[in-house]
Amino acid sequence: MAFRGMLLAVAVLAAACTGAGSDVGVTTTTSTTTTTTVPPTTTTTAPPPPTRNIAEPGWAPFATAGGITLLHPAARVERVGFHESNHEGAQPFEALPTAVAPVVMEARERGNEGRTAADVVVDPAAEIRAPVTGRVKRAGTYVLYCKHSDDYVVIAPDSRPDWEVKLLHIDGVRVRAGDRVVAGETVLAPNATPLPFESQVDELRTVDPAWPHVHIEVVDPTIRNRPNPNSGC
Repeated sequence: MAFRGMLLAVAVLAAACTGAGSDVGVTTTTSTTTTTTVPPTTTTTAPPPPTRNIAEPGWAPFATAGGITLLHPAARVERVGFHESNHEGAQPFEALPTAVAPVVMEARERGNEGRTAADVVVDPAAEIRAPVTGRVKRAGTYVLYCKHSDDYVVIAPDSRPDWEVKLLHIDGVRVRAGDRVVAGETVLAPNATPLPFESQVDELRTVDPAWPHVHIEVVDPTIRNRPNPNSGC
């Protein structure tokens, strides 16, 4: 009986060893790793907003005309645009190195030299000062192009008292005939007139909205002015 017990024990042990090498009764867990490719994040930088090109000439001169030196009429200036005057007596300007962004604009078919008037684009909040030293001949309000109210000043410059320096498109003129004005010091008006239409110089603006401009001419009044169909009212 003891021998049979031993045989039974050996058989059980063999069966156990055989089962350990099989898949019966064994649970196998397989680990799976998934790799996801994330595209790189692209950061789009918006272009910077346009900025206005501004200079502060500090009442420096911008041009000469017939021996008369003219100062910028405001402390903050964007541009000086030369164009044709509608008056035959208007004298041509010569831009100086201190002029702010000077440019000669396209012809207006007025029949005059292309640098006989200057549109000085200024800060709308800047006060307008005399571009020359002299005495006021006339000042007041007139009608521009038959429909728009505008102010003006006419100065007889000390260097050529028989000539006239004209300023248009100023708002709230503060001087009158007979007043003495000093270049770069005497305030002619608190600001330039914002015109209700687009002017030629507005096309050259560096950013919206366009700034107003002061129109300046140096005129020999002894030269008779002929009516021009393109000169307005």
